[in-house]
Amino acid sequence: MVHLLLAFIYMAFISLGLPDALLGSAWPIMHLEFNVPVSFAGIIFGIISAGTIVSSLCSDYLTRKYGAGKVTAVSVGMTAVALLGFSFSDAYWQLLLWAIPYGLGAGSVDACLNNYVAIHYESHHMSWLHCMWGLGASAGPYIMSYVLTNGQIWNMGYRYVGILQVVLSALLFLSLPLWKKTSGVTSSTMQEEPESLSLPEILKIPGAKEVLVMFFCYCALEQTAGLWASSYLVMHKGILEEIAAQFGSLFYIGITVGRFISGFITFKLNDDQMIRLGQGIIGIGILTMFLPLGDMAALAGLVIIGLGCAPIYPCVIHSTPDHFGADKSQSIVGMQMASAYVGTLCMPPLFGLIANHINVALLPVYLLEILVLMFVMHERLCKDSK
Repeated sequence: MVHLLLAFIYMAFISLGLPDALLGSAWPIMHLEFNVPVSFAGIIFGIISAGTIVSSLCSDYLTRKYGAGKVTAVSVGMTAVALLGFSFSDAYWQLLLWAIPYGLGAGSVDACLNNYVAIHYESHHMSWLHCMWGLGASAGPYIMSYVLTNGQIWNMGYRYVGILQVVLSALLFLSLPLWKKTSGVTSSTMQEEPESLSLPEILKIPGAKEVLVMFFCYCALEQTAGLWASSYLVMHKGILEEIAAQFGSLFYIGITVGRFISGFITFKLNDDQMIRLGQGIIGIGILTMFLPLGDMAALAGLVIIGLGCAPIYPCVIHSTPDHFGADKSQSIVGMQMASAYVGTLCMPPLFGLIANHINVALLPVYLLEILVLMFVMHERLCKDSK
């Protein structure tokens, strides 16, 4: 039963990733159709991120009241409705409206399942859980590229993904009895009843501020690269929109493959070593984008950045009990998720303004600055939480 439930959890994380890259891959066409500046993708993304912040902060209460299974199934259903709403939208303001339930649903799934897997499963399961997100995020741009290259409008890409989400939500509702049967399964690192801590209490813990800033930086880097990769390729490299949408998925393919491999490497390296390895690979990818070697270097750089992103998110979450203690980890993980969503709320829209008013070619510079801050925060975390 434990492994069958894990399959449903993985399925839920595929559904979480499916819509994440749709906006970035379709936006080069969408902003022209709606006659809005290219930077307006950041507003949609900001609303989605604000919804994820609210729902992640409420996820602990909702999970305790209704259970992880129900929260996950309902949340996936909310994202399905939102995506179908996107697919029928014919005005920019309608996208802003549907972004609200999209963000609320996505945040609940993310926070709920991360906590559940951290408590009930092992570290390699966490890496593979986020590999499933990457699988969904890689499939989203591929679906959009297929739609565009076969003469269909962008709306159909959202519609196909919305229908898939409806099916996944129905399967999750069918899996609800499994969540009750496995409620007694507990990871060896989470034996104690989690202590509920307020934000001021968390910030007083040595290393807590650093890990929150680090999570902010990681998600800012990942989401900025994912949202603006296609626009960077179209506007700076001169690649066709349809091809750019397909190439944009390479970033998420890099994350997916990297997280699958990371699940095995975690048997040899600890979480902090995995995080440093990922940061180094990201740096190589960003430098590759700087090189004047044409389109192939830019594409290779995006894949390398994705590979580097792979171990960081799951290893930061899994290392939380080691850095702060199992009794404090649940509260800190919840704040980490909120901090991550603040990063996705602020930093991709900020780059949208830079792309609109200065130059989209600055994307590698922007990513490098975020990476340096993330590296500094991680080293301070390792020092302060010893």
